[in-house]
Amino acid sequence: MDGEQRTGTTHRVMRQDDNGNRFLLARGLARAEAEALAAEFEARGHKQLYWVEPEDPRAAEDPRPSGG
Repeated sequence: MDGEQRTGTTHRVMRQDDNGNRFLLARGLARAEAEALAAEFEARGHKQLYWVEPEDPRAAEDPRPSGG
């Protein structure tokens, strides 16, 4: 069992379009689920880039920067 499975790390599927814009497609997935979803999108033949990355369990739900 690897570290991700032991700690319950979830993963997200991301997409980058032709203009460099990045989008969150799905989150809260097991790694295998996320990789399968990314592969499904890639198989559709679109020119976007898809990838899987672990989610940081310490990250806040609100992505806006704090402080001021």
